[in-house]
Amino acid sequence: MFNSIRDDIQSVFHRDPAARSTWEVLTNYPGLHAIWLHRLCHRLWRKEWFWLARTISTFSRWLTGIEIHPGATIGRRFFIDHGMGVVIGETAEIGDDVTLYHGVTLGGTSWRAGKRHPTLQNNVVVGAGAKILGPITISKFAKVGSNSVVVKDVPEYATVVGIPGRVVMQKSEKDQEKNNQRDRIARKYGFDAYAVSPDNPDPVANAIGAMLEHVHLIDTKVEEMCKEINKMGGSVCGDALPSIDVDALRESGLAFPPEEVPDEFDPKI
Repeated sequence: MFNSIRDDIQSVFHRDPAARSTWEVLTNYPGLHAIWLHRLCHRLWRKEWFWLARTISTFSRWLTGIEIHPGATIGRRFFIDHGMGVVIGETAEIGDDVTLYHGVTLGGTSWRAGKRHPTLQNNVVVGAGAKILGPITISKFAKVGSNSVVVKDVPEYATVVGIPGRVVMQKSEKDQEKNNQRDRIARKYGFDAYAVSPDNPDPVANAIGAMLEHVHLIDTKVEEMCKEINKMGGSVCGDALPSIDVDALRESGLAFPPEEVPDEFDPKI
């Protein structure tokens, strides 16, 4: 249970640059409070303590403004940002690392019993005010634009907007891996990956992202050259490169908190 709570708190830091401290997250993020109360309600629901589960769920709605039916299934590191007005129906299924913004509805289109609410697979992002209706599937890494109304399945890595929702962009798994690579490079240098996201329309942020990729490529090539020269009997690259002043970057708002900056270079990135 405590590992799950720790993961939830870390997910806030990863997805909300406004979060400044663990205490702030614990006390001022109703999305987390709603998720934690739901986990209790869901356990009671599975034990068929239906009235108690619904009663605690109603209290949670009053406290947070977020309504999650006790029967809904929710994965790890689920994040509800702001949260007011979010409604999640009884048979909704939510995977890992899913993000919902305020005013989102995961609703049904039928009064019949059985599966009648959406399934959101891993890493789905749903924008503010979006409505996802019926027993449809939003596949992994898909994005639903704000105020969209989605009534059909959404494929992997797709972006859906409009009423009714339509696919306006669909990336491949290779494109997603490239985006993940940029995030890992940003973390290596202590930058906030949120600020260098390829989805960010800010041209300065995109330029920073391209610069990080270029610097990382140069570092990799220099390291390979040094290894080969040393194999041939040379003695180069003995001195470490000057370190980046992460404190200065953090003051500018582009760096991670100290506990999130990697201690050493990961050769896999």
